[in-house]
Amino acid sequence: MTSAPFFHEVVIRESHLDSFGHVNNAAYLVLFEEARWEFVTRNGYGLQEVQTLQKGPVILELNMRFKREVKLLEKVRITVELVSQERKITTLRQQMLKEDGVVAAEINLKLGLFDLQTRRLIDPTPEWKKALGLPA
Repeated sequence: MTSAPFFHEVVIRESHLDSFGHVNNAAYLVLFEEARWEFVTRNGYGLQEVQTLQKGPVILELNMRFKREVKLLEKVRITVELVSQERKITTLRQQMLKEDGVVAAEINLKLGLFDLQTRRLIDPTPEWKKALGLPA
């Protein structure tokens, strides 16, 4: 089950860089997370919904690979793609693409929907399924 990827574009700024002049490893995580939030927000499940419904996504596992340098003022496109939804666990794949289409970095994540009242993972709600692009 692979969904059509969502695209989020970013211009690399000084705050993303490390002392070597390329994107810092921790900044990749921030940029990937920004793209994921944009994805679910555009699908109707942003921070407002998390606070209202008291249910939100939590990262359970991630694996990130760095493939090419990304430097100051480069424009990158970050994809968010649903790979699978099995019971309470969602698997997403994200890639950071340079302007020429080369993959600079990729991340594979497992996440779940966390109920802030019970402090447990729960089955995906219809609202969360919609946010992921799944049929409710």
